[in-house]
Amino acid sequence: MRWMTRPGWPGNLLAMAGGALTTLSLAPFDIWPLAFLSIALLYLGLRTLGPKHATQRGWCYGFGLFSSGVSWVYVSIHDFGAASPPLAGALTLGFVAGLALFFALFGWLWSRLRHEQAPLTNALAFAALWLVLDALRGWVLTGFPWLYAGYSQLEGPLAGLAPVGGIWLLTFAIALSATLLAELPRLYANKLAFGGALVLLAAPWLAGLALDEHAWTESSGKQLSVAAVQGNVAQSLKWDPKQLEMQLLLYRDMSFASRPADLIIWPETAVPILKEHAAGYLSMMDGFARDRESALITGVPVRQRNAEGELRYYNGLTTAGDGEGTYLKQKLVPFGEYVPLQDLLRGLITFFDLPMSNFARGEPGQALLTAKGYRIAPFICYEVVYPEFAADLAADSDILLTVSNDAWFGRSIGPLQHLQMAQMRALEAGRWMIRATNNGVTVLIDPFGRITEQVPAFEQAVLYGEVTPMQGLTPYLQWRSWPLIAVCVLLLGWALVLRRKDQQGA
Repeated sequence: MRWMTRPGWPGNLLAMAGGALTTLSLAPFDIWPLAFLSIALLYLGLRTLGPKHATQRGWCYGFGLFSSGVSWVYVSIHDFGAASPPLAGALTLGFVAGLALFFALFGWLWSRLRHEQAPLTNALAFAALWLVLDALRGWVLTGFPWLYAGYSQLEGPLAGLAPVGGIWLLTFAIALSATLLAELPRLYANKLAFGGALVLLAAPWLAGLALDEHAWTESSGKQLSVAAVQGNVAQSLKWDPKQLEMQLLLYRDMSFASRPADLIIWPETAVPILKEHAAGYLSMMDGFARDRESALITGVPVRQRNAEGELRYYNGLTTAGDGEGTYLKQKLVPFGEYVPLQDLLRGLITFFDLPMSNFARGEPGQALLTAKGYRIAPFICYEVVYPEFAADLAADSDILLTVSNDAWFGRSIGPLQHLQMAQMRALEAGRWMIRATNNGVTVLIDPFGRITEQVPAFEQAVLYGEVTPMQGLTPYLQWRSWPLIAVCVLLLGWALVLRRKDQQGA
């Protein structure tokens, strides 16, 4: 098996397959041990490579990960962006190849940091560097924080660590476990290092099992009944002006026919016209909600002037009935809600002119929504995949709410990956989450990340259930990722010191 660690295509193809294993560890497959095998294969494959070949191997790993895990973007580009199959395939390939550059950078950096004679330090530094690159991927160009290995543990043995350090601690524990297992044979000759490795290997697993379903938060009020309306409007009809009345009547009639509930939730852009143009309709729904003593929350585009006085368009949420507030989306989907370098790209192909692809970002520090006297932390679609952003809002909330329109991704695995990330946000925060979508998956999620109620996808349905307002902060909401950042800085610093000493000694 020496070819695993040598330059060349056999090792690169194995790295590509290893990247795909992470996808199989996540929803909807959920074979969680494969996340450890995936990282261990890359670690072993980079063990002896110089910068050039490590860069290539890292890119191959990333290509395998993203081509298997996010190729569902083809559905958006081809089915709804009106791109031909060859063009949609080329754009998808470019997207995947671009994302893989993060792992190319990882391979190059690791080749410059690795110390040949320090396997325990290597294992720790590799896990730290992995986490740094994951965080970087969630930030560069607004970020794409998708396919983190830690999501594989939503129902795995390490799930109890999520409220302590969030998805970051789960990912770090997986990477560390994978690298320590790979290094145990080399560590066996040094009994002290071998013993330390065993302690580091066992600690997160024992902690995860001990903290499993530990209640970090508690109820802050009575249960609230929920009616989440899933309209299942085809994406091809969503922005068709001829279908506007049909959609407004659909959500009105489904709500009128629903059981009385404290919270009535409609999905993202359930009202597909500007809020100001829907004033009469929303006033009518406000009266309906007040008659039922309910709070209605719906997605609706909003037009208003920003701080500079410019008229801008926003993807928003607004309330009616026994609720208050309007929220403007802060984390936008590239190409779906805004077009990077739009002066160059708009007009080239239909995909760059998708409906509602000219939204502006909402200002940070917006007030939370309120409903029935409780604070609701709102996340519109893509926003729920950002761990730190979600934690900021969740810390001040009683209930979490995410609304989405995953019809863009058809029947691919994308919506199920999206759901898994929403479940992780509930687990990290120790709060109930309501997830209302246009066509699925519409669910209620408890503070342990478990789905308690669900309606079938791709059907018109109303989800009924109850959620409980929660108070208190999990360690992750209180400290965020700062303790883990400090640990990673120390580990990488120590590895760099050893590497420089080794080079000076040579």
